[in-house]
Amino acid sequence: MNDVDMNSDLYNIYVGMDDTDSASGMCTTYICSVIMDRLKACGFRVDGPPRLIRLNPFAPHKTRGNGAVSFKMVLKSKEDVETAKNLILKMVNELAVMEDPKTNPGVVFYEGEVTPELQDYALRTIRTIVTQEEAEKLAEKVGAEIFKFKKGRGIIGSLAAIGCPLTDATYELLAYRDPSNYGEKRRVDPESVLEMNQETYPDTFDNIDDGYMAITPHTPCPVLYGIRGETKEAVKKAHEIVKVSEPIESFRVFLTNQHTDLHLQKIDAISQMNQFQCYIVRGTVKNQPVVIEGGHVIFTLDDESGEVECAAYEPTKEFRDVVRDLAPGDQVEVYGGIGNKGTLNVEKIKIMALEPQYEYLNPICECGKRMKSAGKGKGYKCPQCGSKIREDSKKGGEVKEVNNVKERREIERRIKTGFYEVPPSARRHLSKPLVRG
Repeated sequence: MNDVDMNSDLYNIYVGMDDTDSASGMCTTYICSVIMDRLKACGFRVDGPPRLIRLNPFAPHKTRGNGAVSFKMVLKSKEDVETAKNLILKMVNELAVMEDPKTNPGVVFYEGEVTPELQDYALRTIRTIVTQEEAEKLAEKVGAEIFKFKKGRGIIGSLAAIGCPLTDATYELLAYRDPSNYGEKRRVDPESVLEMNQETYPDTFDNIDDGYMAITPHTPCPVLYGIRGETKEAVKKAHEIVKVSEPIESFRVFLTNQHTDLHLQKIDAISQMNQFQCYIVRGTVKNQPVVIEGGHVIFTLDDESGEVECAAYEPTKEFRDVVRDLAPGDQVEVYGGIGNKGTLNVEKIKIMALEPQYEYLNPICECGKRMKSAGKGKGYKCPQCGSKIREDSKKGGEVKEVNNVKERREIERRIKTGFYEVPPSARRHLSKPLVRG
């Protein structure tokens, strides 16, 4: 985001919007895109790409994608500023589904330099829980103008979308459907998506997941597909390759914090964790992972300060196999967030060191053949010569005294040290895929 030139006669106004989408299908990015087109059609200048800022994925009162948007207007006069603001507010009121009880839009206008205080606030909305009262107090302090619709919770994200620092950033191209097709099956050619992925990966990513398209949402929203990538040029090139058999009303490229791990806080101890926040934490696997009802895999991570239950849920598919193969004593670094039940939802895991695992083999008979169990508590019997030993190896009869200490042999682990991640279909918006380094 560029700083405002305070010596200019132009008015640099940042606009933030959030909480305008709904369960019935409306989308904040679409409303933003329509408003930008209308502003340009009215002769107003919109500077640079709009920003799509994803907020804390574990916030209890979040919207569907928990994303807020912002863009910058460069206007010539106070009159233009007021006209543009009124136009934006009017369109939010018209386009947002106000009858949805979960839709509580907020719009923020801000003129001035994006200060460290605003940046810090934005990071807190992405990593922790921020109240509406905090947002309103900060807006008053920095001179931001807020407009609340209904409960107006959207001002929390609106202010964050303006202030969020993007030291690492990606781009997402969103193609929007003709309104007549909302709620209908998306008609995107799978073969063209495969071709697009082959041509543009890894400059674009998360396009395909085990053969199926990961670029199309499963909600009745205006988005036909979304392509994520490292540059604006990469996502536009990919967009040109994708073939569809329904009209595309428009498309827009957003600059975003998606897939940057911006939500994660690196901490030194498990005891520092709080519910509804996201972390990178190291520890030791305490117990053998178990599979519970629903196919979820659970294990306990501990350190000197405490312990936390970790979960690889069923939608993470093959990633659960990695977690299932962990063993007590393994040293790991876990990336994820604390949900409603206090469980750490695992997004990525780095295996730092593997604890050696052993298997114990039955004794070898004097004849050289490995003996078999004669039954619980009954010792061992040689299948070749018939010799027997009891657990105490007492002499007598046909029982021969042999070394009855079981042989210990190290087991080769199926997992290795290094990073493992959930598949694209289970990846959170903010989680950084390994292909991004």
